[in-house]
Amino acid sequence: MNIRRSLHAAPFTLAAILVMTLAANASASSITYDTTSPLTGFNSTPGDLTLIGTGFGGGSATLVWSGIPIVTVGDGNVALGEFNLTCVACTNSTPGTAGATFGAFTADLYVDDDTDGGVGEFIGTSAGGTVYNDSSTITINWITPPSLEVGPGTLNAVSGTFSTSFFIVDTPTPIVAQNTNSGITTVQGQVESTLAPEPATMAMAGSLLIGLAALARKRRRS
Repeated sequence: MNIRRSLHAAPFTLAAILVMTLAANASASSITYDTTSPLTGFNSTPGDLTLIGTGFGGGSATLVWSGIPIVTVGDGNVALGEFNLTCVACTNSTPGTAGATFGAFTADLYVDDDTDGGVGEFIGTSAGGTVYNDSSTITINWITPPSLEVGPGTLNAVSGTFSTSFFIVDTPTPIVAQNTNSGITTVQGQVESTLAPEPATMAMAGSLLIGLAALARKRRRS
């Protein structure tokens, strides 16, 4: 009796495994994106990618944004762009040395989901700060009302739709000094997909279930 029950249950156990496998395969995804939109810029000025600090003691500094060109990735951590802080004549931060200050600013970062056609915006706000060759007090805090996420669908999208993909930006972003990583700060984030099994996949799974159920009925009759 136990053997017959096991035989009858086996098709449905196999079906469950097949459905889970199909769903897992359907959820595998790759997303192509870039952050080189011409809309990106400091202080809501499209295309303004260079911020100039006010030097003192002979110092001068610039903060330059560089977007990420088109790249294809899977789910996980991604880079959303870079800030490059250059302090040409700055010295180390000791009294009477050369440095520069930056006033408060905003940075608009646009993410283009080239796979689905969605465009989203992250807004970075900073109180500015003082920079030397060996130190920086600039921090950028990212916001995207009402959350730090664009997508899936049209969530916080400026245009188009992100379909099943969504992007999140890590915040805050502390801007590093020139003598740290050559002054380059990478804006970190994540990209994920909520991809559900496609109709064709579910239809295939349904056909398997029907077939296995018929097989189970035949076994019960024999």
